[in-house]
Amino acid sequence: MTKTPLSGDDWIKAAFRALSSGGVQAIRAEAIARDLKVSKGSFYWHFRDVPDLKAQMLEHWAAQATDAIIADVEDSAGSGRDQLKLLVEAATGDRNLVYGGVQAEGAIREWARYDSVAAAVLKAVDQRRLAYVAELFARCGFSAASSRSGANILYAGLIGLEALASGELADLRADMLALLSALLEGGSRQGA
Repeated sequence: MTKTPLSGDDWIKAAFRALSSGGVQAIRAEAIARDLKVSKGSFYWHFRDVPDLKAQMLEHWAAQATDAIIADVEDSAGSGRDQLKLLVEAATGDRNLVYGGVQAEGAIREWARYDSVAAAVLKAVDQRRLAYVAELFARCGFSAASSRSGANILYAGLIGLEALASGELADLRADMLALLSALLEGGSRQGA
C-alpha cells in the first residue's frame, strides 16, 4: 500500500488544527509532522521554515474563508436578502472543520493580538468582509449608514457567537440566521 504524498494544503490544514487546539505556539514542524504521521522532511518540501508556513496559512485563510465564500455568494442568482442568508450559511457551515472547526477564527484573532503580520492580514480580511456585508445590505435597500451598521452588527454577532459555540453555548447557524432576520426586519420597519 503506497501512501499519497502530502500537499502544502494538507500541512496548512494540519497547522490550522494545531493553532485551533494549542494556539500559535503549537505551529511547529515536528509536532505537525507527528500529527500527520510523516517525517519532518515532508514539511521542508513545501515550506522554507515555520514563518513561511505561517505566512502561507494567513494567505490561505484569506482566500478560502473570505474570497472563496464571497465568490460563491456572488455566483448565486438571488436577491440581496437571499445572498445574505447564503453568506450566513456559508460562514456557519462545515467548511472550517478541516481547519479546526469553530475555534479556528478565534485562534487567528488571538494570534493577531501578538503578531503584527497576522494582525495586518486580519485587519484586511475584516475590512473586506465588512465592506461586502454592507454591500449586501445596500442591495436590500438599506441606506449607506444602515448598511454599514447592519454589517458591523452581523459580523460582530458572528465573532461572538463563534466564541459561544466553541463552548457549546450557542447554535451558531440558527442564532446567526435569527440575527440576520432581526436585522432585515428592523431595517424594513425603519424604511431602510
